[in-house]
Amino acid sequence: MTNNTILDRSAGIAVWRQIMETLKAEIVSGAFEKGSRLPPESELATRFGVNRHTVRRAIAALTSEGILRADQGRGTFVASAPLSYPIGPRTRFSEIVSGQDRAPSGRLIGSALEEADALLANQLDVPLGTMLIRLETLRVADGIPMMIGTSWLEQSKVPNLVADYADCGSITEALRRAGIDDYRRKETRISAELVEARDAQQLGLPLGQPVLIVESVNLDISGRPLQYTRARAAADRMQLVVNGGA
Repeated sequence: MTNNTILDRSAGIAVWRQIMETLKAEIVSGAFEKGSRLPPESELATRFGVNRHTVRRAIAALTSEGILRADQGRGTFVASAPLSYPIGPRTRFSEIVSGQDRAPSGRLIGSALEEADALLANQLDVPLGTMLIRLETLRVADGIPMMIGTSWLEQSKVPNLVADYADCGSITEALRRAGIDDYRRKETRISAELVEARDAQQLGLPLGQPVLIVESVNLDISGRPLQYTRARAAADRMQLVVNGGA
């Protein structure tokens, strides 16, 4: 770990946020392992050439994200690194989270039946007006909200999708119950925008924070579009990793 980090005070980014991002990058890289103790505030203040209040603000931000944990009288410890989320032909939230020794879960936060408009008809390759199920889900890792997903699927293919997802909390399992044993990612489009009020409440984010927008289309084993999803991920809690074959 470097002891002479240089902060760019002319970049228009608050110094405490630069410290926060530096520490987060080091946690992701493995410089600080899960459960390890962070150096004292005084040591970090010397390292970054700032006062302890500035360091304290950066630590508080990482604590609110669930990355750090403050133990009274003992110090500040690494609770978890941002989730590394690979995007590839087989992108499965539960498998990705479990593979990083975290507990995945999913909650149904809304659903509806609606007719396919021009956008959805194009994404799912169905006629305009086709009845679709819209599924709103909240994905969680170790109790920390990570991602809200809005998915559309043909009602005729998965008539019991809402009840099945509410029961199992996994889209993969819900599709399996509908007789769809496998599917693969056709494409993923990634962008960013400021969080909307409703999503901010679900994700526990302040208004004005950025979220990653992940739009994807999944295909069934015959190569037909099965699912179109528009997900909003907490940018500070996830790192999207695009695999070479994606």
